[in-house]
Amino acid sequence: MRGAGAGVGGGANLLALRSHNTALVLDLLRTAGAEGISRLELAERTGLTPQAVSKITTRLREEGLAAEAGRRASTGGKPRTVLRLVPEAGHAVGVHLDRDELRAVLADLDGTVVARRHAALDLGAGAEAVLGRVAAVVRELEAELLAGGSLLGAGVALPGPLDHRRGVLHRVTGFPEWDGFPLRDALSERLGGVPVVVDKDTNAVALGLAVGGEGGSFAYLHLGTGLGAGLVIGGSVHRGPRTGAGEFGHQVVQLDGPPCGCGDRGCVEALCLAAVARGEMGEAARVLGTGAANLVGLLDIDRVLVGGRTVEGAPGVFLGGVRGVLEARARRTGEECVGVGLVSGESRVAEGAAQLVLAPVFGQDG
Repeated sequence: MRGAGAGVGGGANLLALRSHNTALVLDLLRTAGAEGISRLELAERTGLTPQAVSKITTRLREEGLAAEAGRRASTGGKPRTVLRLVPEAGHAVGVHLDRDELRAVLADLDGTVVARRHAALDLGAGAEAVLGRVAAVVRELEAELLAGGSLLGAGVALPGPLDHRRGVLHRVTGFPEWDGFPLRDALSERLGGVPVVVDKDTNAVALGLAVGGEGGSFAYLHLGTGLGAGLVIGGSVHRGPRTGAGEFGHQVVQLDGPPCGCGDRGCVEALCLAAVARGEMGEAARVLGTGAANLVGLLDIDRVLVGGRTVEGAPGVFLGGVRGVLEARARRTGEECVGVGLVSGESRVAEGAAQLVLAPVFGQDG
């Protein structure tokens, strides 16, 4: 198992990979795809000097992160060598810890998933049992790496609230025993020093969407075993100064309503899950739409996206219900209704968790 100071192809480390100028170059190599990009173009598009670009690309080639992609005719002089990213040179494991299951993926530098794992999990089984299961899955996926590839780190996404910067959990709704647990450091130690990043499941999906091209400002609402939101404002995940933003499920919309696992009453999450338990998906969608309308009014976002296993069980009902509430709001305010979309895929949280490690390598919000 590689330690925090080891990494991609022959000794690159995360600090080197995440330097600003290197990240600019790596991002352009990634977006250029298999066709590649010349050093001159890299210099023009980054604003770096040709000498600086040459130094960076030489190091990236030595480390196996970049390779020649052929030659391209120039307007004068000899043809230019073009370079491309080597996606298989580095990988990240993304882990989704839900209250009752674990999903994990192994993704290359392009974010392409090359291996998956899925298993039952009891988040209430205690830290020792959960850490042991996660560590075993990470090792299983690392064993899938091809020769020349290496593990940059592991991203772990789970229900909040938590402290993203320190990787410490707070009082996860329904699992108070996790309050104050240093998940990031404990898992990294269990993995022999592999870098670990911890964030909320909703933030992981929001990051994955932003990296994947979802532009503007949007909210991702995740309804599964709980309810939360990932917020992207101006292209960056908004976590707040205490990384507590997005606790969407615990906004009170019914005073003296039914009790919620968080200790309050009348929360959106409690009302949504109660409706789901009764089989009233239309009512659950209406409650979700009410919370979404509050977000739109508060943040003036461009788009609302919904996902999670409960939503995917009745996607048409939830899309229609949320859209109906937002359209009614738009008629009242005279504003244009924001778009509503579905985010599907059982491994979206795990894939977003991998981006917690990968995105900063390319200078993106991780």
